Amino acid sequence: MTLSDAAAERVRGLLAGHENPSAGLRISLEKSGCAGMAYKMELAAPAPGDEVIEEKGARVIVDGAAVLYLLGTRMDVETSMFSSSFVFQNPNQTSACGCGESVELHPAEGGETEKHAHS
Repeated sequence: MTLSDAAAERVRGLLAGHENPSAGLRISLEKSGCAGMAYKMELAAPAPGDEVIEEKGARVIVDGAAVLYLLGTRMDVETSMFSSSFVFQNPNQTSACGCGESVELHPAEGGETEKHAHS
């Protein structure tokens, strides 16, 4: 997973002053919506099996169960007149629901080799 400059800046802002220095923006997947999965984000410390990504001064933690679904993903920020949100450009996404709340993802092929290359 990689971060755009805007995403890294937003993650740094979210973590500024957090009481736990090992905390990061933890990304996981949960069953949701008509397409099957949704991205879940929370400020948390890494759990065993998680992958920690330090990029551009920002710490993102990928849930170990989600790593194969997020290989090659670029995290960015989309800003409109009234809101700002994280967006994921994920090559493992095969479809999305019409409302944009959930996505269909398939694990990356050859994941173990690629997983270690991104660690």
